[in-house]
Amino acid sequence: MAAYGLYTHIASNKTRSMLLLAGLFVLIYVIVFAVALVLEVWSNSRGTLPYYLNAAFRDLLRAMPLATIGAIGWIVISYFGHQKMIDMITGSASVTRKEQPRLYNLLENLCISRGITMPKLKIMEDDALNAFATGLNPKQYSVTVTTGLLRNLDDDEIEAVLGHELTHIRNGDVQLMVIAGIIAGVVGLFAELLFRTFANGRFRSSGRSSSQSSSSDGKGSGAVPAIIIAVVLLIVAWALSQVIRLALSRSREFMADAGAVELTKNPDAMISALRKIENRGELPGATSAVMEMCVDNPRSGFADIFATHPSVDARVAALIKYAGGHDPGPLALPGEVAEDEAPALPEGEPAKPGPWSDAGQPDGTTTQGPWGKRA
Repeated sequence: MAAYGLYTHIASNKTRSMLLLAGLFVLIYVIVFAVALVLEVWSNSRGTLPYYLNAAFRDLLRAMPLATIGAIGWIVISYFGHQKMIDMITGSASVTRKEQPRLYNLLENLCISRGITMPKLKIMEDDALNAFATGLNPKQYSVTVTTGLLRNLDDDEIEAVLGHELTHIRNGDVQLMVIAGIIAGVVGLFAELLFRTFANGRFRSSGRSSSQSSSSDGKGSGAVPAIIIAVVLLIVAWALSQVIRLALSRSREFMADAGAVELTKNPDAMISALRKIENRGELPGATSAVMEMCVDNPRSGFADIFATHPSVDARVAALIKYAGGHDPGPLALPGEVAEDEAPALPEGEPAKPGPWSDAGQPDGTTTQGPWGKRA
């Protein structure tokens, strides 16, 4: 196995990236067809369903060049501006060696050891413990680390996390995740616009006129079914755009963990880093697309079906099985006290004041310590 995982995994990511881009255009065409159905009903509420379907198909053919140009434009904008959008959402800022010598040196040493182009280094001011990589080409690649991660992990653990993110870059995972976010964004935008149109009730009058004409002369019976078909197509397109992340195999996290171990030669560091990050990685205000890029995504879906990351227990078990190392179990951060370490008092028994306690005596006086009376 290569330093960054199976070459088939990299090739698979490239193939899926192309399929996702092709799927973007298909979803947009479906939305355009749904919009055309609605507009045809709006302009003529007395047609039949075959009439509306044929007319909407003709409208789709006429609108396809514009829809294609719009999709390409969105891709171009996202290609050059996705990092700025992510930085705005997370508040991340680039740092230099002078500003973050510890973090910069760790990342640089990893890149030099494997001949990797040094990605940009960014810091996110947040107490959460997490990190993520972004970018679509070597000039755009960046690794973002939270200040909470820097405070609570030692050098070996931070190096393992950086190795994890470098592996995502080399394996092509970041490109695939950015493309999936682009698809969800553009389809979600079109879908929301049409939903708002329906919510404003612009097509209620056409529905009423359709039912009236239908009852009076038997025509217009296709208006309501056409609207239903349009709404169903819209919902399906939106739903597919939101669950497109299921195309991002969760095996990518196992591969990145393994790549980090091969870079650092230290499985214990990767395991302890995961244990410290566990359930502490939620980034306030971050979108689902950003959380899916992180080392750990504590957001999970229904019955774990839609979770974008394997559980930390599963990842640690894989590291122990295939890379060795030891699992310390859930770890408390510096300053935290594990629940099983807190002394328990007998039920109903008050705490006894010690020689330095400020607790009052039963008679209302304070405890006299060896350095005098406490205030």
